Amino acid sequence: MAAIRTFLVACRAGSFTAAADELCVTHSAVSRQIQALESWLGMSLFEKDGQRMVPSVHARAFAQELGGALDALTDVVQRYGKGSARQVLRVSVPTTFGMRWLIPRLAAFRDEHPDATIQVLTVTTQQQPSGGNCDVAIRRDDQVFNPDSAIRFLSDDHTVVASPSLLRRAPLDRPEDLARHTILETETRPRHWDAWFAEAKLSASQFTKRQRFDHFHVTFQGIIDDLGVGIGPVVTLSRDLASGKIVAPFGDIRVAPHNYYAVTPIGIQKTALHRRFEDWLVATAAA
Repeated sequence: MAAIRTFLVACRAGSFTAAADELCVTHSAVSRQIQALESWLGMSLFEKDGQRMVPSVHARAFAQELGGALDALTDVVQRYGKGSARQVLRVSVPTTFGMRWLIPRLAAFRDEHPDATIQVLTVTTQQQPSGGNCDVAIRRDDQVFNPDSAIRFLSDDHTVVASPSLLRRAPLDRPEDLARHTILETETRPRHWDAWFAEAKLSASQFTKRQRFDHFHVTFQGIIDDLGVGIGPVVTLSRDLASGKIVAPFGDIRVAPHNYYAVTPIGIQKTALHRRFEDWLVATAAA
């Protein structure tokens, strides 16, 4: 089991050195455990990449398969271990999606699974999820590095959104009326406005009053505080739209479609809670 554990950590971490740091052992100790497993299997699992030893494609596939076998063992331990033990699932999620979609619905999951804790870890970069940081990572299409470990659960697209109070002062009857407003842009979604203007058959150059923020959750604050008009994800903001907190004056003009996935990092073994959370994401998005 020590060799298998070392192998899974090395695959997840991406190198012997990183695995040694995580396991608090020496580089040579990791190497010995990997060599023992390779000798038992009769094949090499790691290859040289410069000065590093990195997992081969075969090793990554083996780690994924091995994780499935360990799932069953984990479930048995959970069933026959202390029934009162609280289960924790670490979920990495983009900040906006976590704030506007996941957290507002999370109470329903907690009610169904009172002995479980979902630890929400927000990210603002397109970083590859690591098993050392999370058990499940929610990511968009362009952020899914390992499609084989991903489950698609939600589709979304973008449209113009604004606060009702702003539009009472300066109505948007036609797309051309946007010229009277400040256009709020987001650095992490740089082409969405240009795509929307093109879809609306407008020239982006005529809309000169603009302000840019680094992430959409900051842009969203500007939208609800009447700083200007933004472009945001319809499904992610569905509760805000339904409550009237924001409105979509041209909701039939939509751009930038994308999907959200529940991604399992390499080296993570799915528990029963893990699978229930995935099922809940799919069912909740479909409701």
